[in-house]
Amino acid sequence: MMQFTKIITAHIDEIKTAIGAENVFIDEESLNSYSHDETEDLKYYPEIVVKPADAASVSALLKICNTHHIPVTPRGGGTGLSGAALPIYGGVLLSMERFKAILDIDVENLQATVEPGVITEEFMNAVAEKGLLYPVDPSSKGSCFIGGNVAHCSGGPRVVKYGTIREYILNLEVVLPTGEIIWTGANTLKYASGYNLTQLMIGSEGTLGVVTKIVTKLIPKSSHSVLMLASFKENEQACAAVSAIFRAGITPSALEFMERKGVEWVIQFDDIKFDLKDDVNAFLMIEFDGDDLDDIFKNCEKANIVLEQFECTEVLFADSAQQKEDLWRMRRTMAESVKSNSVYKEEDTVVPRAALPQLINGIKEIGSRYGFESVCYGHAGDGNLHVNIIKAGMSDEDWKNKLKDGIVEIFTLTAALGGTISGEHGIGLVQKEFMPIKYSELNLNLMRGIKSVFDPSGILNPGKIF
Repeated sequence: MMQFTKIITAHIDEIKTAIGAENVFIDEESLNSYSHDETEDLKYYPEIVVKPADAASVSALLKICNTHHIPVTPRGGGTGLSGAALPIYGGVLLSMERFKAILDIDVENLQATVEPGVITEEFMNAVAEKGLLYPVDPSSKGSCFIGGNVAHCSGGPRVVKYGTIREYILNLEVVLPTGEIIWTGANTLKYASGYNLTQLMIGSEGTLGVVTKIVTKLIPKSSHSVLMLASFKENEQACAAVSAIFRAGITPSALEFMERKGVEWVIQFDDIKFDLKDDVNAFLMIEFDGDDLDDIFKNCEKANIVLEQFECTEVLFADSAQQKEDLWRMRRTMAESVKSNSVYKEEDTVVPRAALPQLINGIKEIGSRYGFESVCYGHAGDGNLHVNIIKAGMSDEDWKNKLKDGIVEIFTLTAALGGTISGEHGIGLVQKEFMPIKYSELNLNLMRGIKSVFDPSGILNPGKIF
């Protein structure tokens, strides 16, 4: 176990002098508020909460902590599902919530510069007012911070057409654990100038540096969109249809999978009015967007022909704003609905699209052997399936002692199908023990070596990923 310095009054006084007493909190309410995120049933209390508002203050804080060997855990909006923002060694909880400015929207260059504490949906709305699109839209977009999205390489439904967050981050201002401030790259669409530190920071979960400014790429916003909801009798048929849609030369702007049980729980939890037919056990939500409605409807027709080959029982079209909002609300509230219904554990698997049928069949088979149920949904167009493991009839003892073996089997299957153990939630605290399923010790040692170059004292978000 790592050994760090416990914070004493002299350290607190030094931090207050460096960055302002108004930015430092040691009261019980603050320590409790920042002891958890959205990861299930985990609490770790910081010794002190710090809320700076500029890079210079972050730099001063990290220099102090590096000198005294005090651990620092960066935190965004607290919506993470991997425990990456939990201060497991106490120390300083570094909240980025005061970094909330949209500094510039450059319409001519299709770029924007924002601070990491900007709520993702607020940024999306701000650029949309100028006819532009920032397409990275995780389900928690109404509360998550864009800085957290960068740290976790977060995704969302529209990654399938527009690409991951990696394709929209051009440059980052970063404070290193030793206190130096750097820019990682350039505000250009091409970059072939040495190692790409910008890409290295994306998905590093706050273990290499603290992001204080973000330069994003933007694209023009489409004028129209149409949403289809396709119903299937079996999960396997719905999953098999996914790769067939792309093989037919069609690229949706979103393609989401939902299992029946998830829809049932959303209806109960969120009081959504939806006619759930008895013979339907799976759904695909398929969205097309663009500037030409005729082209959009041609894509819908092509998709419909593909769906018929997989025994699709019904296709509903939502073209009004309210219809689309109702369907998207059903998908976006699914995680919260499952969470409200049962003791659960969420995993984040991703495989090549064509392997989705084998993945979901394997998950169900593993669950039947171990005694747990599962509710699966996710970004099927990317091969990204969220697996909510439900305690159901498992005894408390089996849930505590045997569930891990079942999760190992799920991840082993995922890796065998050419996938990996997280598509967008990250590794953090709760998934790090499973990293050897996918990565050799050589791979992991290379990652540890990178960590030691950036953070020789090991103070920044310790105990995560490895």
